[in-house]
Amino acid sequence: MFLKPDYNLKNIYEIDFQELKTKGIKCLMFDLDSTVMVSKSANFLPETVEWFNTFLKDFEVAIISNNKSKEYIENASKIAPCRVIGHANKPNPKVMKEYLESISIEPSCAVMIGDRPLTDILAGKLLGCKTILVGSINPNENLPTKFVRALERSTIR
Repeated sequence: MFLKPDYNLKNIYEIDFQELKTKGIKCLMFDLDSTVMVSKSANFLPETVEWFNTFLKDFEVAIISNNKSKEYIENASKIAPCRVIGHANKPNPKVMKEYLESISIEPSCAVMIGDRPLTDILAGKLLGCKTILVGSINPNENLPTKFVRALERSTIR
């Protein structure tokens, strides 16, 4: 199926960066909320900051978010260890494509990593890059969010 991610992992910490490197991946694009940051928290977990440091030297890295709040994106940019781009309008891959063009990397050498099949994974598929679907970084999501997430994930099975 078109929405099936190349990898479907429990969380971001399960990503095998050595495998991605071996497969020619040069750029990692992450979603922000619920992927690398607890949604609307405006802060990274300490273990996430340490985790970023394990691969930043090996890849071009950006966080690409649909969040439209200029203030929120600016605040995330101040604490993120990489570039943060907001107002991405995923699943439209335009912003992701422009980012890759700005760093001269082909989509086939990039991966989109996110928690939402209908935005992150679809955008990556439309762009022509590898995709990794991960579970939310927040194990304590509210019931409506868990329901929507389960419903959305049913589209990839």
